[in-house]
Amino acid sequence: MPSRHFDGRRVRAVRRAADLTQSQVAKALGIADPTVASWETEQSCPDGDRLPALATALGADLDELFPREGLPDLADLRCDAGYSQYQTKDILGTKSAGPVANAERGVRRLQSAFAEALAAAYGVSVQELLAAQERSFGNDAPLPQQPSDERRRDPRTLSEKISFMVEHTYQGGQTPPTDAEIAEIINAQAGSVVASDSSVHDLRTGARTDASPQILDGLAAAYHAPPQFFRPDDEAVRELAANLELIASFRCGEVGSMATRGGGGALNTRLVSFLNDLLDDIEDGKLPGAGTDTDLD
Repeated sequence: MPSRHFDGRRVRAVRRAADLTQSQVAKALGIADPTVASWETEQSCPDGDRLPALATALGADLDELFPREGLPDLADLRCDAGYSQYQTKDILGTKSAGPVANAERGVRRLQSAFAEALAAAYGVSVQELLAAQERSFGNDAPLPQQPSDERRRDPRTLSEKISFMVEHTYQGGQTPPTDAEIAEIINAQAGSVVASDSSVHDLRTGARTDASPQILDGLAAAYHAPPQFFRPDDEAVRELAANLELIASFRCGEVGSMATRGGGGALNTRLVSFLNDLLDDIEDGKLPGAGTDTDLD
């Protein structure tokens, strides 16, 4: 039984409330229909790393659908991130999942570099991961103190971004598209077959962490997100900076001799000046629709 509390009857009730069939849930998770039926009748229970994907497929919050009793250990953090123990070898760049298996069993602690890599993949701080490791060794370890103004970490990986869109777009019983439906949208957007339901499943669950620009643009279309949302952060920032620089060049009449960035990755002086002017225009209500109220009477 996973650390999180699994209630098959509640899963069935949430599925029915979302107007989903067992077959649709099974397809979203890439499993056989009878498996979902056995979960709901509690003849079997899903592995802990399946619970995040199951909650996402049902459009439910992980903590509400599968509440946790106590503080998480290393295995719990891994499962909450949707990784099997075997998949952690790809995170660490090792030939086997031995370092994680040993740490989860309380045999040998992780090397610092491994702890940092896992923390990034699991979406937690290194301090939180090390505290969870101590619990795996049978030691009491309270949650690390967080600054009062610390906010939830922004989604960075593809699986985190997909979960973010599902969580914030499909609410009130709305059903998110299945992996097959997303693949169909991606292929239609690309004009060729570049994705399948299994490849979308791998991206959604984190089994696969990269994708071609065609697939990323298709994901944006499927989830009604800006095209830059699914791009790597540094690529999206460079594209935004280039677009802003182009606008600044138009204003200055210097389109023919445009320099996108200064040395060392810093924004050049002209772009900084343009951004300052743009912020002033927004504050003064000089941009269309900015800071003005339209009288429709």
